[in-house]
Amino acid sequence: MAVSAAPLGRELGPWSATALVVGHTIGVGIFLTPAGLIGALPSPALTLALWLICGAIVLAGALTFGELASRYPQAGGPYVYLREGWGERVAFLYGWQALLIMDPGIVAALAWGSSQYLVVLWPSATGAERVIAVAVIWVLAAVNMLGLRFSARVFDGMTIFKLLAFGATIVLAFTVGAGQWSNFAASAAARVNAPPPAEGLAIGLVSVFFSFGGFWEASRVAGEVRDARRTLPFAFGLGVASITLLYVATTCAFIYLVPGREATSASAFARRAGEAMLGAAGPPLLAAVVLLSVVASAMALLMMAPRLYLAMSVDGVFPATLASVHPRTHAPVRATTLLAVLATAFVIVGSFDQIVSLLISAAMGFIALAAAAVFVVRRRVPDVDAFGVPAYPWTPAAFVLLIACVLVVLAITRPLQAFGSLAITALGWPAYDVFVSARRRHGVVGPV
Repeated sequence: MAVSAAPLGRELGPWSATALVVGHTIGVGIFLTPAGLIGALPSPALTLALWLICGAIVLAGALTFGELASRYPQAGGPYVYLREGWGERVAFLYGWQALLIMDPGIVAALAWGSSQYLVVLWPSATGAERVIAVAVIWVLAAVNMLGLRFSARVFDGMTIFKLLAFGATIVLAFTVGAGQWSNFAASAAARVNAPPPAEGLAIGLVSVFFSFGGFWEASRVAGEVRDARRTLPFAFGLGVASITLLYVATTCAFIYLVPGREATSASAFARRAGEAMLGAAGPPLLAAVVLLSVVASAMALLMMAPRLYLAMSVDGVFPATLASVHPRTHAPVRATTLLAVLATAFVIVGSFDQIVSLLISAAMGFIALAAAAVFVVRRRVPDVDAFGVPAYPWTPAAFVLLIACVLVVLAITRPLQAFGSLAITALGWPAYDVFVSARRRHGVVGPV
């Protein structure tokens, strides 16, 4: 397939950009997190409060990324903000770990998750989960290779259907579900093996944050958004606010359906909620909603992630071949193919838990640095035409502090995984020198 270095077109409007924020962020986490929260925290009220507080702080982060995207409306997202705020080497390390760990790891984890729920709907496929996961990756990659306009329309439809499915689930829970309002006043503290309150709060903080994780990835397609200076702040703000409301409503539905003392595991909790909602038909229905949610999230990342590799190759710190886009569809075919190949390798050699545990720590540190770049660029490059985050500097500071708290909890609870992720990222330090030397040999002087 012939490719060329044709420019990317600005084909995404405000609603498509908002759909990317919502569709990618809402994955499988909302079906797994409530069980852990309800079982770990002393009361449902604290569970809902944690969702609302974290949602408000994540909204602060969304507005921060909105300002950064408004200042730098170009492909690459966090890579661009890190480059402008902290220098090219730091930005390269982010892109390095994104290519080798974060992006293929998330795609693989989502593909794995979709295969687990597909066998619930199609029991005869049990045992073929790995094959199904690989097939999901390549089907979604192929759709994205057909061009942003086509893939965005498909994704918009999936996101609308996903939100309608969530809404229907919430309505069914409260109208026909066999739940009890008394569950909201019940305490889960008496549950066997419940962690101490402080530990439960720490676990809950991490779980809630990762349910919001990924909203910033929409900034990677800033170069293809119409009027990005205004569109992306709108998309980030509306997207995260909508996600918060949906998460709170879904958690309320689960609390109504299942008493906190029965929150023993995520899978058992989801099955119990499905049965309380629609009897024997409930668990397959929830599985279908999860499947749709996970597939849409994977498709969004396969759409957004290659734009980072393209931006880095244009800067001369990734191979130039990744900067090529198809002359007709303007899709970054080679970058998308590379991501699909790496995600396939993750599926072949790892399990869901192994994949997720590897990709967490380093990625979060870079996202905190990317958000903190707003402090640097505001001093260095005043821009009165760009969107300004409200209540600066407290708004971005709150988001950076939230990530710092999450990283501390991760370092304590998952030290081996954190070390492995950081070790792979550290290999990017000498790799950067190799790419820069090659760039100089070819006469490229730096970012363009």
